[in-house]
Amino acid sequence: MVTTQREADEAVHARYTYRLRLSSTARTVLLAEWDRCRWVWNECVAKSKAVHTHNTVHPADKQTCGPAQLDLMLTEARRVTPWLREGSSVVQQQIVRDFGCSRTKAHKDVKDRLPLRQRAGMPKWKKKREADPTLNYTQRGFRLKGGRLHLAGGIVLTVVWSRDLPAEPSSVRVYRDSIGHWYASFVVPAQVQPLPPTGRVIGVDWGVKQTATTTSDAHDLPHAQHGKKARAKLSRYGRMMARRKPVKGQAASKGYREAKHPRAKAYKKVARQRQDTGRKWAKKVVNDHDVIAVEDFRPRFLTKTSMARKAADAAIGATKKALIEMGRKHARAVHLVHPAHTTMDCAACGARAKHALPLSERTYTCTACGVVSPRDRNSARVMLVRAGLDPAGVEGARPPGPLVREAA
Repeated sequence: MVTTQREADEAVHARYTYRLRLSSTARTVLLAEWDRCRWVWNECVAKSKAVHTHNTVHPADKQTCGPAQLDLMLTEARRVTPWLREGSSVVQQQIVRDFGCSRTKAHKDVKDRLPLRQRAGMPKWKKKREADPTLNYTQRGFRLKGGRLHLAGGIVLTVVWSRDLPAEPSSVRVYRDSIGHWYASFVVPAQVQPLPPTGRVIGVDWGVKQTATTTSDAHDLPHAQHGKKARAKLSRYGRMMARRKPVKGQAASKGYREAKHPRAKAYKKVARQRQDTGRKWAKKVVNDHDVIAVEDFRPRFLTKTSMARKAADAAIGATKKALIEMGRKHARAVHLVHPAHTTMDCAACGARAKHALPLSERTYTCTACGVVSPRDRNSARVMLVRAGLDPAGVEGARPPGPLVREAA
């Protein structure tokens, strides 16, 4: 398995996020800083489009739009624009780097010939009323003094220290979410907190009817249905927005923006409930088991099926990510098992069914050895067999080979 630089960085660093309390002065200065960064981003987009058009018309005289060219563009823009010079160069340089990473990723997806729906699109314009402020500061652009966050440009912010920072941060991201709350997200070296060994292993299979089915009855994760419980409220706010929706090409009215806020607040509450449920379950699984075999399930394909709403409410991707992060934090081994044929293989003898089971059939019956078990429970057992963690079934199972990889 090839590990990218970003995955390697995430493996050795962690983010600690805190709420910010802003004065009206600090909020005004931050928004002004964001206006400058948004302008720089849009200039990079314009430069990228111009270079692409030139290379299409004149293929023999190709130009480039890399970090060096964008840095020169920023230097020249700051020289001739006093308004831009009033802001910090640190955060403006970082927005150029972020643009470069986004553009590189888009080109890489095209080069790798990924399907269109899986590609990261080219960077787009950041519109004033749609893009939420996000400011990234490297180590030379901020410092912590007296419990307050001092940013380049004389910006001082009050941080709500809900927990202590475990180490000196290397960077910070100051951003505003969809409901208007401001946060500071610090990047610090990951602190491994090993747990005592338990001698137990567990297999995890993801699903829609039940979010996670494991080889242990006590560790199954039922579908919490947080979104379904809030659906009536979300529908009401959606109708409020629909009545006030602006004509295409016109700016949104004040009434539309006021209706948008409670809807965003309700969605944020549901997202936090899903995150809380997933983290608590992941902590319980990691506390009780040394090795975890997890189905490497990617639920994106479910968005175009009749199960899209229920699958989104289950938050399988976020729960899997929480389990991997919790295992990394507490030095537990997490094996990611490829989901191919996991519902067709028998966990007892390794035989494979000739035809895929329909979703309506919830019981797995092996035609070779006659074992009968719940479908999802059998799949969870297959995770252990493929990861080589089930001594009773290893002999008759297919070798794991490329079907198993370690979580980065």
